[in-house]
Amino acid sequence: MTFFFRLSPLCLLVAGCADPRISLDDFVAMQQAPTQSDEDSQEAAASVEVFDSALADFGFGPGDVLDVSLTGLEDATTSNVYRCRVDDAGAIDLPLVGSVRVMDLRESQAEDVIKRGYVPNIVRQLTANVTVIEHKRTEVLVTGAVGVPGMVSLRHNERNLLFAVLAADGVSSGASGKVTLHRVRRPGQDVTYDLGDPQQLEGALAEDPLEKGDIVMVAAAQPNTIFVGGLVNRPSPQLYPPGVEMNVLQVLASAGGLREDVYPVEGTLIRRMPNGSDMRVKLDFPRIKRGEDANIVLAAGDILWVPETVGTKVLDFFNRNLFIRGGATITYNATGTEFLNSNSRSQSLQGRQGGTLEDQFDPFSFLNQASAINH
Repeated sequence: MTFFFRLSPLCLLVAGCADPRISLDDFVAMQQAPTQSDEDSQEAAASVEVFDSALADFGFGPGDVLDVSLTGLEDATTSNVYRCRVDDAGAIDLPLVGSVRVMDLRESQAEDVIKRGYVPNIVRQLTANVTVIEHKRTEVLVTGAVGVPGMVSLRHNERNLLFAVLAADGVSSGASGKVTLHRVRRPGQDVTYDLGDPQQLEGALAEDPLEKGDIVMVAAAQPNTIFVGGLVNRPSPQLYPPGVEMNVLQVLASAGGLREDVYPVEGTLIRRMPNGSDMRVKLDFPRIKRGEDANIVLAAGDILWVPETVGTKVLDFFNRNLFIRGGATITYNATGTEFLNSNSRSQSLQGRQGGTLEDQFDPFSFLNQASAINH
């Protein structure tokens, strides 16, 4: 009775305190992506245009070498081939018409522009064919978490971070997605983008073209660390390789499982939100094990805490201080085995009744098992 009255105020205190945690269902609903607004849709469409422009088929640029074949300039069957280099202004020089701008044009587009330069002012009919002999390229260094680090060669309209990374065989499985551009001709103007973020990718594509010798550094991802504490067998930070996803039950298993001597049934997930606040989510382990609640995937930096409750504290108290056998309650300060053996020696029962009290009252070594659990 005395124990009950000591425990009752604690129960009332716990019952009277509002639980600051949200339910798992509410947390899952919050993680779902909101419906895209019209404004968001317009921004997404604008981003697509930027990406399409940046990833368009290759066009001619300064330094490219072209062979231009003109049929019909002298007569209807004679073809003349002129080798031209695209100048810094993006133009080539052809007989009779002079400068023809071909900057950013593809073969078929350049052929149409050249033909319009001759027909009908110079000849009535002309066939033009353009062949690329050599593309001028820019060499940049790509380092870090990519497939093949080293020097890569980029055509003039590929001189951005995205193409540089792709030329190095793309990011590796251990990449974080963050890329830093170090311009050797612009000291102190390093800039970092997260290519996994559409807005930042758009900013990366809008950067001035890469120049020879520029360095692109792809950062490696930090290993996923999930902090597990409380009533688990191995409380400690759990370290997982980048990209590995671990759900609640898997993380508990990695921590040696829940302590079976006090039977914890609930936990708390603490997640740092983008605004800097900590979200606390109540987890019901039995419901998760039965599939009634979502076995959610934990994120890097999450804290999974299995707290003490009134129930676990009561069980822990009984495990450490009470031994119940045959309807009788015996209080012990050491282990139950030590208690029986010490009493056996003090009462000089050994030998007269066939062994120690441990042999008589605990023939199946229950107390030894309990002692191992407690320690």
